Amino acid sequence: MPQPNPRPRTTVAVIGLGSIGGVVAGCLAHAGRHDVVACVRRPLARLTVERPEGTIDVPLTALTDPQRAEPVDWVLLATKAQDTAAAGAWLTRLCRPTTRVAVLQNGIDHAARVAPFIGAATAVPIMVYFNGERLAGDRVRMRHVGTAADMEAPDDAGGRAFAELMEGTMLGVRLLADFKTQAWRKLLINAVANPVTCLTLRRQEVLRRPDIHALCLAVLEEAAAVARADSAAIADDEPARTMERLLGFAPGLGTSMYFDRLAGRPLEVEALTGAIVAAGERLGIATPLNLALLTLLRAVSDAAAT
Repeated sequence: MPQPNPRPRTTVAVIGLGSIGGVVAGCLAHAGRHDVVACVRRPLARLTVERPEGTIDVPLTALTDPQRAEPVDWVLLATKAQDTAAAGAWLTRLCRPTTRVAVLQNGIDHAARVAPFIGAATAVPIMVYFNGERLAGDRVRMRHVGTAADMEAPDDAGGRAFAELMEGTMLGVRLLADFKTQAWRKLLINAVANPVTCLTLRRQEVLRRPDIHALCLAVLEEAAAVARADSAAIADDEPARTMERLLGFAPGLGTSMYFDRLAGRPLEVEALTGAIVAAGERLGIATPLNLALLTLLRAVSDAAAT
């Protein structure tokens, strides 16, 4: 009796092998269902991912020159939002009209951010919840956090295709009918966890201080007002619920801004606090506390860039 044709292998390029890209690339390579290539600055032959389910060590094909890249079925953009333009050469080479580009970045404007670089390819916004930490150029650590899934995608053709892509990786994907509201909820988490840990140089245990907790609630009230004006279905008690969720995370967890400051790298400030302030200005909502945080974060980021 003829055997059914095996599922064709999908070609996947991961741009950025940091805390997020390293975890996703390693898990995809370990699952063995796809042909995975990493687009990186420095060559590497293997990648180690420390996971709660057990450490994996996988061989990994890596490219360091965009001119050697060929179009693929999927591009997973895992750079920081501020590095999107720097990844433009990779995106242009890797994309064809049938390519899907999963944007694994913070913020609320995923598709608009990559539109100048991907031509007729389709952008798929993805929200990432797992905690990743880059330990070395070829080693990352991943922790699940207290959410229903490790990543979330819109419940449309692109999101469903992404969920299928991630099958077998131990990274759960949840599909959302109202992705915009959830993107704002994720931004609310980042609106306080990232700036506060970065500016205090303390991990998430600092959010347990009563004075810091009160400041975070005030910052979140501003951001929630902007989200509602942007047509997101944000409840009146969302700030309190956001803090409750953050306090449920392990106090020893860091944030991307925290790790970037420790490493002396520029911060992902414009996609987070900057996005809230910009949306507030556009929609006529005052955000003085967020603006104060933005000013301080820009000063820290500019110092790292010099």
